[in-house]
Amino acid sequence: MSEPRVFFYVQHLLGVGHLARASRIASALAADSFDVTVITGGSQVPGFPGPDVKSIALPILLAGNAGFSGLADEKGNPVGDDFLTRRRDLLLEAFRATRPDIVIIEAFPFGRRQMRFELLPLLDAIEAMSPRPKLLTSVRDILQERTKPGRDEETVSLVRTHFDHVLVHGDPSFVTLPDTFPQAGEIAGKIIYTGLVAGPSPVEPSEVFDIVVSAGGGAVGLDLIRSALEAARRSTFRGSWCLITGPNLPESDFAALSKDAPGNVSLIRFRSDFPSLLKGAKLSISQAGYNTVCDILRAQCRSILVPFTAGGETEQSVRATRLEALGLTFALPENGLNADILEKAVEAALARPKPSAHKLDLNGAERTAKVLRSLLSS
Repeated sequence: MSEPRVFFYVQHLLGVGHLARASRIASALAADSFDVTVITGGSQVPGFPGPDVKSIALPILLAGNAGFSGLADEKGNPVGDDFLTRRRDLLLEAFRATRPDIVIIEAFPFGRRQMRFELLPLLDAIEAMSPRPKLLTSVRDILQERTKPGRDEETVSLVRTHFDHVLVHGDPSFVTLPDTFPQAGEIAGKIIYTGLVAGPSPVEPSEVFDIVVSAGGGAVGLDLIRSALEAARRSTFRGSWCLITGPNLPESDFAALSKDAPGNVSLIRFRSDFPSLLKGAKLSISQAGYNTVCDILRAQCRSILVPFTAGGETEQSVRATRLEALGLTFALPENGLNADILEKAVEAALARPKPSAHKLDLNGAERTAKVLRSLLSS
């Protein structure tokens, strides 16, 4: 029997979180003998989606700004109809050439409405294929709150009409889909919780820093890095700091930060061993993105979370608040963050013992593979 074929679509527009989570899932599927093709459509990120899966890169699309308004090409220029038509056609060609047994679409229709120009035709192509592949959407545990009327109803309609299941990559003991998607009850029979998609337990670090500061992909973390750099300069704590700006921080900003870094601070763009650095650290300071938080939970280190809230984003605030309520982190507001506030938080966090062991399920990637196996045999 041939390996079941999976066609996995993921579009990251600003940060790299969606791509990182999808890559972890794709690797777990490959390890379970699935033939996985990952379709990407954002900026190229070294190491993703991984060497153990096939990948097809569509022409790059990015968010026009931090509020996800509009679409731009890799140079930041608005895209026109010809560009979008070309992308759609390339996606459909890849789908037909793969002839998958399972299609996974990351985020849509709960998010990525900007991509309807190519995803709605993909849904039609899936329905027309014989035999029809199973179709699943893959979403994180906490969704962005929708304020525009009719959006949730549209999502429910698409799920009911086209999707066999909704994979929620979260632990229902921490948060459930109805907590951030009020109409989840209307699709309750399609929802499957997989657990959080964390990486494996990290190995011992090859290099140890006392405080590790990270800004995710770096597109929106400049203020956090600046505040941390100044806090490191002022702090009475004289241990070592590692500031990871992310690959998407503009080069001019990185150069300016580098000139101001004191001797106990290492400023770098990216560390592939980030989970191991957390294992060896006394404290992590970061935004509250899904993947970073999973790495923190796996390492069980002290942490300060500064959730990203620009453009009306709510997801990271919900995550940080709930983790703080469990005693697993300190949460600070992004708005008004400065070195004084961060320095005081560092002192308070270091004065506390490491968080106690938690019981959150972090094995979502492996469980997703088991779920897909069971769906194919049913």
